[in-house]
Amino acid sequence: MSPLDLLVALAILVGLVGVIVPVLPGVLLVWAAVAVWSSERQDPTGWLALAVATVLLALGQVAKYVLPGRRPSRAGVPTSTTLAGAALGLVGFFVVPVLGLPLGFVLGVYLRERARLHRHDLALVSTRQALHAAGWSVLIELGTGLLIAATWVIGVVISSGG
Repeated sequence: MSPLDLLVALAILVGLVGVIVPVLPGVLLVWAAVAVWSSERQDPTGWLALAVATVLLALGQVAKYVLPGRRPSRAGVPTSTTLAGAALGLVGFFVVPVLGLPLGFVLGVYLRERARLHRHDLALVSTRQALHAAGWSVLIELGTGLLIAATWVIGVVISSGG
């Protein structure tokens, strides 16, 4: 493995971790690492890997926003609730590094739904729906990142003649 391959592998790893830990860049970093690798190689294998990675990124982004987004709306969870969760998650990130983001998101969603619905049990149902959608979004992004990483690994194996 070349030094470039090692740096790209490290960037891909950071990107994959970034899907789970929102402090770090996520799937876009994984794609960018493949783009750097491809542009440095300047060969058909590199360009094909980049093309496949780009298609995977596009499909993943569409799936991430189309699929999970329908569930909360069907359950009656408004966009304002998701935004409240995101806002409190951002505050939580600075108050309690790393863990504050998901904790703040959950608390923000619950508090917004509690204020909107005036009932604890209904607020919990809405919160679960929002968390379910967020979980699917993370899984889709992680799957996309892993597929892009696998595309790069295949490109490295092909280009090394193995």
